[in-house]
Amino acid sequence: MSTQHSPADANPVEPLGRRFTAALGATGAANLADGVLGMGVPLVALTLTRSPGQIALVTAAAWLPWLLLGLVAGVLVDRQDRRVVQVVAMTVRAAVLAAAVGLIATDRLTMTALVVVALVYGATEVFADLAAGALVPDLVPRSRLGAANGRTLAVQTVTNSFVGAPVAGAVLTLGTGWVFGVPAALAVASAVLLWRGIPGRYRHEQTERKRAGREVVEGITFLARHRVLGPLLLSGSLMNMASTGYFAVFVLWAVGPGSALGMRAEHYTLLAATLAVGAVVGSVVAEPVTRHVGEVRLMLGCWLANSLLLIVPVLVRSVGAVAVTLLLLGLTNTIGNVISMSMRQRIVPATLLGRVGGAGRTLGYGLMPVGALLAGFVAETWGLEAVFVGGTTLAVLATLGSMAVVRQRTVDAAEAALLAAAGDPVPGTADRDARPVAEAAA
Repeated sequence: MSTQHSPADANPVEPLGRRFTAALGATGAANLADGVLGMGVPLVALTLTRSPGQIALVTAAAWLPWLLLGLVAGVLVDRQDRRVVQVVAMTVRAAVLAAAVGLIATDRLTMTALVVVALVYGATEVFADLAAGALVPDLVPRSRLGAANGRTLAVQTVTNSFVGAPVAGAVLTLGTGWVFGVPAALAVASAVLLWRGIPGRYRHEQTERKRAGREVVEGITFLARHRVLGPLLLSGSLMNMASTGYFAVFVLWAVGPGSALGMRAEHYTLLAATLAVGAVVGSVVAEPVTRHVGEVRLMLGCWLANSLLLIVPVLVRSVGAVAVTLLLLGLTNTIGNVISMSMRQRIVPATLLGRVGGAGRTLGYGLMPVGALLAGFVAETWGLEAVFVGGTTLAVLATLGSMAVVRQRTVDAAEAALLAAAGDPVPGTADRDARPVAEAAA
């Protein structure tokens, strides 16, 4: 019996490739370290203080480097080899975590030292994350950006929350030093995977060498004037601010004899893992669901649902309700992130990805320490409930702002304009001059 081939067989799905697999492994190692520290450091801080202001300060310190270094890091990522930037960042990260282990071993860990470690660690994350995001279009076909970003977010979420949270609880029982020692080893593993698994050069040479200040202005101007990215950035930044403030003090709501939920620290780490379950599901379904619903409609719908869910723990004070809420938060947040990441990579020229990413995250992540500090002040003054209600209100209003102005036809027009612009490199297009030299592995 003869086999009939459909027209679809002529256009098979392009593979993501070995280099992307190596990058994914490095991302997993780095984010597992993030997960251990993200859950472990606040719990370590609880052994030093119960002050909402001081607890929130640790979170603020971790995000402050985005406000201070985002623009500079964006220029560096566009000028230098994006793989090398990540390797250097991971190496510095391993060193600062090793120093933290030394402080613990000599019994010199204080809240001040904890804040400094969080600050330096956050600085390495600025460079590593911007370089990683700008590198993805160089590793995968343009047609697979959605799949690549979905897999990246899935690995990030699984390692960061699903695995990182319980690992943090386990290593904390072994001693505080392990909370920093294990992430130090993972940072080294990430650097090795990047260096050995992704051969070649990943630097976009610019036709005209400009001063750093001018390059920064170009990134900011492109972003501010963009009819899609500008409104989404403003809304997303306000949502990040609200969410960071919310979760900076949420541990006080959940953990301890005087908390609303009365949970033990090790049980809280398991509760947080439900966020990862929802995120993994979201990363898997984002690409197929987008094809049926439409990317703008689905992204903004997820943003609105995510914002409204923040009020649930205030209305229903039970572990079960919080677990379901975290599950849905992970689902909606990840779907929205997959869409927004893929959208940005399609409508921003490759030579601008670092600067646009840096400018965007300077505001988007720069407001996060502001949210954490503000939440600490509000919690000290009016209580935790005021933080949660205020955060929910701000997130909902921010989402409604983007829903009023961003349309799918605007996104399609922006992508078409980039594709049609002669001489403008398209992210992920293999036959364009701007694509970096990717040498084959020996």
